[in-house]
Amino acid sequence: MMLPWQKLRRMGIVGMNQRNADYIMVHNPRRFYPMVDDKLLTKKLALQAGIAVPDLYGVIEVIHDLKSLGALLENYQDFVIKPAHGSGGRGILVMSKTKQGRYRKSSGQIMTEDDIAHYISNILGGEYSLGGVPDVAMIEYQVKFNLLFESISYQGVPDIRVIVFRGLPVMAMLRLPTRISDGKANLHQGAVGAGIDIGTGVILSAVCRDSLVYEHPDTGNSISGLKIPDWDTILELAAGCADLVGIGYMGVDVVLDRDLGPLVLELNARPGLAIQLANQAGLLSRLRTVEDLDSVPPLPAERAQMAKQNFSVESMGGLV
Repeated sequence: MMLPWQKLRRMGIVGMNQRNADYIMVHNPRRFYPMVDDKLLTKKLALQAGIAVPDLYGVIEVIHDLKSLGALLENYQDFVIKPAHGSGGRGILVMSKTKQGRYRKSSGQIMTEDDIAHYISNILGGEYSLGGVPDVAMIEYQVKFNLLFESISYQGVPDIRVIVFRGLPVMAMLRLPTRISDGKANLHQGAVGAGIDIGTGVILSAVCRDSLVYEHPDTGNSISGLKIPDWDTILELAAGCADLVGIGYMGVDVVLDRDLGPLVLELNARPGLAIQLANQAGLLSRLRTVEDLDSVPPLPAERAQMAKQNFSVESMGGLV
């Protein structure tokens, strides 16, 4: 009889201890963490490098800045507020202006300008930041999700998480907001995670709350078989982010805007491991394949093509 840990090892599942010891500690120099943990700094670096990101409308750094909040928000019908040092999707507020001059969250809740100012003051106080340290609030363009996802998403914007190792994309999943995730693409809050074939951009399988699902729990529509648009561009963007911050093992989150195409949302130096469950496959064999390479191509587009050739379902003989 095969014990559970033996089965996981046979599947090549990477656990948290192995991820931390063999990949994060070895390939992610701590001096580069601020470039990833600070979303404002990441955005500035991406803009300098010509990597597509959502536009930054403004930054609230201190309480005094809230006096100009009304003038700033007056220019936009919709926007997103997020803490620069937030993690796990915490503290992100997706807002749209109503005809009455108030603001509606993605969940439907109505907020006033004073409510938003109070919310931002909590961000500044560190309520959502790593370690609870004082933070700054970013106000940026609200992504308009590609209509392709309308039938398999609830309210919020789906995103694509790509694990990148030594500059090569090795595994990817689509994260789909649900009612229980409050319209956020966060698996820990109940979003759907759908594995993607690196070679083709086609969705393979999906999970919600660690259980396999075949349809979106709110829309009832089938998830698997959908082909992600602009797949080569997404892989190239993800590969290019490795050059941006000097992190060897990372998660890159990309969104598909219906007008602007793929945009890099944020980077993660400690990406979670649920992507393996979404793909019904382990990371280990892919990571070891990359480790065995004497060198990797210098250009992101070349690394993206190498990833497609090495980590497609077809080239790996199925989900492994």
